[in-house]
Amino acid sequence: MKTIRLLITLLTGSASAVFAATETQGEGMGILIYMFVGFFALVIVAQLVPAIFVFYGMLRGLLKRPEKEAVKSDS
Repeated sequence: MKTIRLLITLLTGSASAVFAATETQGEGMGILIYMFVGFFALVIVAQLVPAIFVFYGMLRGLLKRPEKEAVKSDS
């Protein structure tokens, strides 16, 4: 019972700090945030390029017509 009472007290105490923090106005996104987001966009693009090549190779292999084998004679 003490644990539940302590948990409720901690949750209600931290909730007031959360509501107070939402009322503040920030300066917006700075240059570091843009660099952070840009870096992860670069990582995603860097992973998409090889994936496109692999997908193209897979499609080319699936749609490729089988080559006819030449019949060898033993004479």
